[in-house]
Amino acid sequence: MEVCIFFLYAMMILPGIVASVHQVKSFLNHTAYLSCYFPNSQKTDIKDLRIFWQKGDVEVVHEVYYGQEKHDNLSPKYINRTKMDMDKWTLQLLNAGIVDEGQYTCIIQHRDKGSPKVIHTSECVLHIIANYSQPEIARLHTGELKSNKYLNLSCSSSGGYPEPKQMTWLISHENTTRGLVRHMDISQDAVTKLYNVTSKLNITVPTNTLTNISCLLYLGEQLGSLVSVPLGIEIQGEEMEQVKINFFGPLIAVIILITFLLGFVILKNRNTLSTNQSVSLAV
Repeated sequence: MEVCIFFLYAMMILPGIVASVHQVKSFLNHTAYLSCYFPNSQKTDIKDLRIFWQKGDVEVVHEVYYGQEKHDNLSPKYINRTKMDMDKWTLQLLNAGIVDEGQYTCIIQHRDKGSPKVIHTSECVLHIIANYSQPEIARLHTGELKSNKYLNLSCSSSGGYPEPKQMTWLISHENTTRGLVRHMDISQDAVTKLYNVTSKLNITVPTNTLTNISCLLYLGEQLGSLVSVPLGIEIQGEEMEQVKINFFGPLIAVIILITFLLGFVILKNRNTLSTNQSVSLAV
């Protein structure tokens, strides 16, 4: 606690020490790499430096004390979870979790005559990423789809972080695609802090054309989007069914009539042939 307060005080009173903020991304449960961005243009020996990493104002994450890693002042949750790459001036935070998100400050002091002097500071903001599952479309009702009726669908994705921006329904048919934005229900697991999202769609059943419906989950500019497997629907409308009935009904009647006429002609020819044979025999 005293160490943190001392360094914050040093940063405030020393002119010319400006901390640049860097954005760092790491996947959940992977190692996060937090660099000090220290050029060390003077080629100072690490044995003449004290290096501190702290999160926020009070949590000491890591300390290198004149060339030796020191664990006495570390916050409990960072014990055995950090190590320093001395060549790259980079801190490795092992098994990074969502609770580790936030701003980190690297402070480097040089041992000089008298009190150690702050010669470098840098800041970075750690963002944790957890991959969402591929969005999946499900029908919310059972039974056969019929034309001019409503189609109820849901699209869901789970286990991701951070919170997504938007879910869009994509409806494609006849070389055209339109997007529909519907309300997105978002829930966060109290323990894992991961998000689950669901959106629902209620539209009239498309008819007389093949229609593909998919949903797109937009995660943000840096993370991109995920899209579901398309749901294909092709329903013949009642008018088309009526056309089929109106067409095939007369056709079947004509076929039956032709068959009857052919049967009558064949039967008549047989009777004529039998009569001629009887006359020949009588003669």
